[in-house]
Amino acid sequence: MKIFPTAFTIICLLFIMTVDSHAARENISSCLICHNRMSGKVTLQSGQEIDLRIDASKFQASVHGFLACTECHKKFDENPHVKPSEKVPADIMKISEEIKSKAKIDPVAYSACYSCHEDIYKQVLSSPHGKNITVKHKPDGALCLDCHGSPHYIVKTDNPGSHVNRKNVVETCARCHGNRNLAVKYKMGEDVLVSYNESFHGKKYHLGDRKAPTCISCHGYHDIKRVDNPASPVFGLNKIQTCGKCHKGANEKFVAAFTHKPAGPIPRITQVTLIILTLSVFIFIVSHVILEAYAEIRDAIFRKKRRTEKDESENECI
Repeated sequence: MKIFPTAFTIICLLFIMTVDSHAARENISSCLICHNRMSGKVTLQSGQEIDLRIDASKFQASVHGFLACTECHKKFDENPHVKPSEKVPADIMKISEEIKSKAKIDPVAYSACYSCHEDIYKQVLSSPHGKNITVKHKPDGALCLDCHGSPHYIVKTDNPGSHVNRKNVVETCARCHGNRNLAVKYKMGEDVLVSYNESFHGKKYHLGDRKAPTCISCHGYHDIKRVDNPASPVFGLNKIQTCGKCHKGANEKFVAAFTHKPAGPIPRITQVTLIILTLSVFIFIVSHVILEAYAEIRDAIFRKKRRTEKDESENECI
């Protein structure tokens, strides 16, 4: 007798899930009737253009492909008609007010990530990236879409096409941290990307070693802290533990070897000197090989000439 209530509950849940899934598919289809054909764009205050066209096949292949459009675009119905803002959940409305300097077109949709990714969204808002938007009201602060790309086409992080896939994440961070204007504006170091690319980590990464450390290996991602924050993994002696994840036995002297700060004159002079010495040795060896080869060829020609002359002399005597 106990089996019946359990079975009935499971059947009801499956029915509800089927109905919800069917409703979501209908919602998506009704929106894509127009948005799959549109070609217009909306330009944000920052100059960024938003394409009104949604590629149906790419959207359905994304991690959000099963969601109804109105799950994120909460201020719109299927027609679309704007809903009164009081129908939007209070927590989403609150966040949309906090980030409106970033999301000029539809801050509610930009805040909808919170509905499914609550803990992650809170971490981002409390990070320097988030506070740049919520506290300083800067439109160039980084939020979800700056790293993950369009929400309509986000794929899993292990997909090579993901903006935050290991092979792409350095380039994603470089959009801001490699931008000299932003680096000067926020005093976050003008040579961060250069110092990484010139490091052993960066060289291994660009040679294709996908186990090489990237930005997020040391700094984290959603819950990033300022470097002067004692909780940051790259603050002071915290670097021993951070570096120790890959370099067992790392100590204070070891972790001081890598920094994004510009190198002083002595390391630079040493580097240039070593490069000159290496090239000099290489040029000397190559020159020696060339001269050796020349001498061998010259001697061979000379010996052959001597033999010819000797043979001619002997023939004359005969």
